[in-house]
Amino acid sequence: MSERGAILFARYAYPPNELGYCGPADASALLRAEATAGIERSARRFEGAWCYLELLAESAGIPDPLDERVVEAYWIGNELLDLTDPAALLARMRDRFRGQRGGTWREASGRALAHHSFQVFDVYPWAGLLRVSAHPTALSVLDRCRIRTGVVRSVHGESATVESRALRWTGTHLVPGPPRRESVRWSRGGRSLIPGVAPGDLVALHWDWVCDVITRSQAARIESTEARQLRAQGLAPREASGEAAVGTAAPTG
Repeated sequence: MSERGAILFARYAYPPNELGYCGPADASALLRAEATAGIERSARRFEGAWCYLELLAESAGIPDPLDERVVEAYWIGNELLDLTDPAALLARMRDRFRGQRGGTWREASGRALAHHSFQVFDVYPWAGLLRVSAHPTALSVLDRCRIRTGVVRSVHGESATVESRALRWTGTHLVPGPPRRESVRWSRGGRSLIPGVAPGDLVALHWDWVCDVITRSQAARIESTEARQLRAQGLAPREASGEAAVGTAAPTG
């Protein structure tokens, strides 16, 4: 098992696990960077994410689903995504999620992608609910559950103020809204999986948590992969290629 890959997985998986949305009951196990064997045990109990990691690893001929390249492909995106067959992914999901209702993934065909954005916008039912009723809860969940990018503006103990762009529903499409500031956490009780954050850092966010300090190329990959997924699902204007990245990764003032 790759220790670096296990820690990278925990950085992104901890926020929804802490909230009780997925994974095993003891979310604190994911904050113990010194105990990567425990992180691996927890990772295997993330029913959705582990399915993608296994397929990504197998498609790339990598024996470890927690290899750092595999984990990065799922949460951020990299070249391994192009090696996975959409039909193979759907076949695996039909077996893994048999009996589960909601979502549009069964009809996803060529747009199925072993990336977290596919899980958020196609597998979960929230995008469908948004289309039917424009429910504000659906929009909020989609925005917080996706991996989004932001820039740290200030740090206050274990919290930070980050500038990012929330999703906005036009009535037909999801588009990035104007830059706004939000308070997020990067540490809990003195435990964190990153060394710290500083003003000006470009970061990846999941729910109300700073997952990692990232590079501009990683930010661009997060945003372009999400935009690709939204366009494929008809949730973003076709001409909006790259729109999600505008004003998010770059500091504004």
